[in-house]
Amino acid sequence: LDDIPLNDEKVFKFLSSGKTMAVFQLESSGMRDLIKRLKPTKFEEITALLALYRPGPLNSGMHDEFVDRKHGKSPVTYPHKLLEEVLEETYGVIVYQEQVMEAARIIAGYTLGEADILRRAMGKKIASVMEAQKEVFVEGADEAHNMSRKMALGIFGILEKFAAYGFNKSHSAAYAILSYRTAYLKANYPVE
Repeated sequence: LDDIPLNDEKVFKFLSSGKTMAVFQLESSGMRDLIKRLKPTKFEEITALLALYRPGPLNSGMHDEFVDRKHGKSPVTYPHKLLEEVLEETYGVIVYQEQVMEAARIIAGYTLGEADILRRAMGKKIASVMEAQKEVFVEGADEAHNMSRKMALGIFGILEKFAAYGFNKSHSAAYAILSYRTAYLKANYPVE
């Protein structure tokens, strides 16, 4: 299994067909519809797909935004040019908790430990911690990049919105490996 390439064209063609019954995590009718619209072309998109197919992202329309941006129906935009590298893989959409943490590190100079506190507060919507973190973020953005309060608050708001739905990337990637491997077997050994 460790020798299965993660870039097999047959797998992506098979996934795009939506005929994913018996493929780990990709069997439901809603998931099959989403995967047909997405037409994944790389492993990272399977990882994102699994993170997006959850109640929060589905209810907020994040999955549609991701698909539209991938296919050029909506422009890929970033909350700030400094976040392009962090969000490039997900077409400017904040999908993962790790992206929120990295954004806090880059924009406001958070340590990874501080960024984890922010992530937890955002995910659990702890108002008192959020208010304190907002000020830390604004001050950090000013110190690190001489960023205006208005711009820092705007970025903080975007992070806050998406953090409520953000999924753990490492968890999603572990699931994506199993999804990809079962898709690989079905695409390359359909009789078996």
